[in-house]
Amino acid sequence: MGKIEQKDINSAAWAACDTFRGVVDPAQYKDYILVMLFLKYISDVWQAHYDDYRTQYGDNEERILRKLARERFVMPDVIMRNNTGQEIDRFPATYSSLYERRSAANIGELINAALDAIETANKGKLRDEDGGVFRNIDFNSEVNLGKAKDRNRRLKHLLEDFHKPQLDMNPNRVSEDVIGNTYIYLIERFASDAGKKAGEFYTPHCVSELVAKLAGPKPGYRICDPSCGSAGLLIEAAREVGSNDFALFGMEVNGSTWALAKMNMFIHGFDGAQIRWCNTLTSPALVENDRLMQFDTVVANPPFSLDKWGAKEAETDRYNRFWRGIPPKGKGDWAFISHMVEVARAKQGRVAVVVPHGVLFRGTAEGRIRQKMIEENLLDAVIGLPTNLFPSTSIPVAILIFDRSREKGGVKEKNTDILFIDASHDFIASKNQNTLSEDHITRIVTTYRDRKFVEKFSHLASLEEVAGNDFNLNIPRYVDTYEAEEEIDIMAVQNDIDELEKELREVRRDMEKLLREIHD
Repeated sequence: MGKIEQKDINSAAWAACDTFRGVVDPAQYKDYILVMLFLKYISDVWQAHYDDYRTQYGDNEERILRKLARERFVMPDVIMRNNTGQEIDRFPATYSSLYERRSAANIGELINAALDAIETANKGKLRDEDGGVFRNIDFNSEVNLGKAKDRNRRLKHLLEDFHKPQLDMNPNRVSEDVIGNTYIYLIERFASDAGKKAGEFYTPHCVSELVAKLAGPKPGYRICDPSCGSAGLLIEAAREVGSNDFALFGMEVNGSTWALAKMNMFIHGFDGAQIRWCNTLTSPALVENDRLMQFDTVVANPPFSLDKWGAKEAETDRYNRFWRGIPPKGKGDWAFISHMVEVARAKQGRVAVVVPHGVLFRGTAEGRIRQKMIEENLLDAVIGLPTNLFPSTSIPVAILIFDRSREKGGVKEKNTDILFIDASHDFIASKNQNTLSEDHITRIVTTYRDRKFVEKFSHLASLEEVAGNDFNLNIPRYVDTYEAEEEIDIMAVQNDIDELEKELREVRRDMEKLLREIHD
């Protein structure tokens, strides 16, 4: 069989949604579907590697399992016991084993047991100090899935939805991005139901790719996303390194989204990634020696203009992240930016962050924070993107690049200009959601790296010019995209009108003549 297309997996996931509609909230049943898809994927991958090793090592079962555990992961046995502790059933914690038991009266309990066994066997990858990735999902829940008869029927259908020959997820047939892509697909379909702001759940792939390239992580770097969502942006940044010499870190406040990020890291083989479940702005968990961890590259697409982000707690922040000023309690954009700048390594760290345009020009506290960061010579570039890049909002966004090597003592401290790029007109239009092509991304990245003036596209502004604009970063103040209208020859237009009126009079005379002939 050939490659599995993402649309086939999406179709299976969407069909699986029918199992839960009308019973479970849409924002919740996607978790059941994604966890089952995860189990199917890792079961198929493990089996494919098992078969390969069996070809190499024959019947040496112990050696095969040891190699799988060392180089891949463990798929343990599930042991079911009765009330007295006596073993009553034993089976591999695989999707196919559960499918064979899909008609069991306790199928929800069996699925839970399989997930718990996988978590336990892969401690450190799927279970850490924040708990296990399946802790918030219960396939035996009467509250979420109904009474036993209906629950069993739904779970049987769910197991059958992904048990199709064309969905054999052998690693040679499907990308490691399968879970993340399906998650994005479901979020897009559920956007109106979930009622979430753009950027809170995930970053569209084209934006992730662009941010990763602009951030430019190098081998040996520590890379962090303090609002990592499902970890798609972190994975893109890792790919940009070009080797396996990097360390990934992330923080996510939503428990189910944190679990998905951990699953994403597991699937991609990023076993050393530290993804912490916490509130970045009020209680960051990436701390060492009672100080915030420092990173070479910091990337993020934080939730836009987050309300009630923790302004009160910020007044006594133990890490003094908001010394430039405390952002308004109803808009957390500059709170995230302040955190990102503070955790970027002094004199060398870089920050790339996606923001709504209001960040560029809003005044009061935000204006004062913005001014201080510009005066510290931290801001390197402002890049405007098109509208409608996100599924649940049509607003345009921008990317801000901060470079701490520009601060005093850094290798770029003499670079005091700020590059403005207006890429708002470069996109592939679509009815539902616009996107960026590889050419669009390349043009932006090349212009940023060259730091040159490009007519109607980029402008290199001095600190004095920005200060003269009261530190307002609104891109049209710097990049002139005005298109002069074609000059109109009034006399020529009047001659055309006269000629048309002459032709119209002749047509009317001919019509009157024809009408008289018909009447006669």
